[in-house]
Amino acid sequence: MEGTNPVNKKLAAALSGGAVLVLALSGCSSGDSGDKLNSWAKQVCDAVQPQAKKIAAANTAIQKQTSDNSTPAEVQKTDSQAFQDMSDAYKAIGSAVNKAGAPDVEDGEKKKTDAVKELNTISASYGDLKKQVDDLDTKDQGKFADGLKGIATQLDKLSQSGNDALAKLEEGDVGKAMAKQESCKSASASASPTKS
Repeated sequence: MEGTNPVNKKLAAALSGGAVLVLALSGCSSGDSGDKLNSWAKQVCDAVQPQAKKIAAANTAIQKQTSDNSTPAEVQKTDSQAFQDMSDAYKAIGSAVNKAGAPDVEDGEKKKTDAVKELNTISASYGDLKKQVDDLDTKDQGKFADGLKGIATQLDKLSQSGNDALAKLEEGDVGKAMAKQESCKSASASASPTKS
């Protein structure tokens, strides 16, 4: 029996959804947007870039741990740190959007408020997952695997809700302005799977 390994792979697959979230922040369309909106986008993108790298690194750490025949204790330690890093990163992205203020578009204030609220919720959810991982029984492989399975299910939902929130922020001109920013392009590159 492979023990926790198949479950670890499921967890890794669910986690890679988190990287999609940051990709959503990078937009891919181009078009004209006002100077005010461009400077807003630059401020947000510049702040997002280091956080995107942090989230990508956390994803990579978990993927690496799951591809080895790691012990439950090793998996627990890696996952716990990764969830903490992700929690911090989403909180920082939320703060960056909040600090940048409302984008210069129709309903900009609502877009900003909704995105910040959602990002803070995601940050709290990752914090909660960290606690759940910390509480898993690493001495009982079966219980540990079951616990990871539950966490993987929650992760699937978490990445979906984050995508929805950011998609709303990026509708129309906001996405166009963000797509022009070099830092958003590189944030996207660092969060996407590595290409050879």
